[in-house]
Amino acid sequence: QVQLVESGGGLVQPGGSLRLSCAASGFTLDYYAIGWFRQAPGKEREGVSCISSSDGSTYYADSVKGRFTASRDNGKNTVNLQMNSLKPEDTAVYSCYASYVSSSYWGQGTQVTVSS
Repeated sequence: QVQLVESGGGLVQPGGSLRLSCAASGFTLDYYAIGWFRQAPGKEREGVSCISSSDGSTYYADSVKGRFTASRDNGKNTVNLQMNSLKPEDTAVYSCYASYVSSSYWGQGTQVTVSS
């Protein structure tokens, strides 16, 4: 079965850290560009980060630059998003998206809540 599954979400205090993982099954992530998106209640989905398939170059939204780091673990067929210095405004459902030519997949999302 082809799917993406996110994990690692949860409740964290402001200033804390979480590490999200996006694991693929049924296909290899090596050739796919991976994007991380988030959607907060009542807001539109926004792109947070992406990591290329070719050279691993990364892009970050201004709102998370310097705090979030995306990385690949090809041995585990997984992409990770390390989130540090979390803020209440980072609260959202985070989803990963894999894209290669005409193939694309979405994960189901994982909830991140930043609150004291």
